[in-house]
Amino acid sequence: MSAPKPFFGANWKMHKGPSEARAFVRAFAGLHRPRPDAAVVFFPPSISLPAFREAAGRDDLELGVQDVHQETEGAHTGAISAGMAADAGAAWGLAGHSERRREFGDDDDLVAAKAARLVEAGLRPVLCVGETLEERDDGRLEAVLRRQLAAVVPTLPGAAARELVVAYEPVWAIGTGRTASPEDAADAHGTVRRELVEHLGPETADAIPIIYGGSVKPHNVDELLAAPGVDGALVGGASLDPEAFARICEAGAG
Repeated sequence: MSAPKPFFGANWKMHKGPSEARAFVRAFAGLHRPRPDAAVVFFPPSISLPAFREAAGRDDLELGVQDVHQETEGAHTGAISAGMAADAGAAWGLAGHSERRREFGDDDDLVAAKAARLVEAGLRPVLCVGETLEERDDGRLEAVLRRQLAAVVPTLPGAAARELVVAYEPVWAIGTGRTASPEDAADAHGTVRRELVEHLGPETADAIPIIYGGSVKPHNVDELLAAPGVDGALVGGASLDPEAFARICEAGAG
């Protein structure tokens, strides 16, 4: 089977309201030429989804939502549903980002519920997994990744599983300036791939992109993407700069 299509995700977190989103996409569109061999997906704050979509005017710049509620609707002040995100232009959704797990208490069961809502709304899930520094130092990397994947992957229907992207993000490398070495990334991605094969079989598992997230920058992206099993990047801080993210999105191009 051919290698998964490279995936470049821009997680803006709590940055860029509608006006800034419009300005960014105009600048980025002038720097980034359409790349048919890769997926380029932006995850702005939900309030900026319509502004980004209207300013982009390009189908190759896709949109995702950073988080959704585990219910489809109801009395949940401040929350948005997966269906609302789809109506606003999202085609993708993050589930289980480490900041959601740490700051908002998203445990494995809640991540699985949110992933299910994404799938039901027709959004493609990007499942985030990764270990803390304490877990890594205790030798629990493989156990943590296996647990996080096992909570979600078996619950996805067959068609949805084939649409999955998995983002390995070592928690100790997010926003810290520290980056896992290419060897660290390759080792963790290998564990993820084996777990996917166990749950989905080799044909489906081998087609799922496994991307790396954690202080990805223009100066290290080429080395990271050259590591075995690394199929793209989920980018935080560097994705806020159109020039930096455009450079990142060129990585691995033929």
